[in-house]
Amino acid sequence: MSRPPGRATPLLVVAALLVLLGAGNAHAAGYRYWSFWEGDGGKGWTYATQGPSSVRPDDGAVQGFRFSVSEDSRDAAQPRRAPDFGTVCADTPQKDGLKRIALVIDPGTAADAPDGEEAPAPRTACARVAPDASTAEALASVAKPLRYDSSAMLCAISGYPRSGCGEQVAGQPEAAKSDGTAPAPAADGARGASGDGGPSAGVLTGVGAVLVLGVAGVLRARRRR
Repeated sequence: MSRPPGRATPLLVVAALLVLLGAGNAHAAGYRYWSFWEGDGGKGWTYATQGPSSVRPDDGAVQGFRFSVSEDSRDAAQPRRAPDFGTVCADTPQKDGLKRIALVIDPGTAADAPDGEEAPAPRTACARVAPDASTAEALASVAKPLRYDSSAMLCAISGYPRSGCGEQVAGQPEAAKSDGTAPAPAADGARGASGDGGPSAGVLTGVGAVLVLGVAGVLRARRRR
């Protein structure tokens, strides 16, 4: 028995839509690492564009570190304490020839911790270092031992975690981030391509293309009847 012309086309369209929408909801893998942040004049945190070994902050600066699982800088969790220099360095007086750097160290939550390890409590410290000292040097003065990998990536602060460095872990839905917050916005204020949990623009474009092709196929089939 011959199949009526055009009937297979809608079925193919539906199948293609299911594949595309499924791809849009797939969860990308994340990475477990220490992210580096800079205080924005008491207004909040800004993701650092350089590593802590390259940044040489001025006296009175606030630098933050957060251990978490994130996909990229747009998705990274911020330190959960405010970048308040006055509070962090209140008990550390100025000293001639040295600068003071406030440090916020947030090891993250239980969901961020590697298997078999428990995240320490967040803490702050006021480092008093030489005027030309980097953030890495300030951190080393108050939070040893530090651990780096062969590419100078910061792997551990105060010995946490005991092992691993930026390893890939299974992805999680956006709504299930370890700190319960929405993904951090990108530098231009926009969220990631699928930061709202819906299909990405690429997926929607693909859906539109499939629909157009499907309708065209149906029309051609009807003309042949």
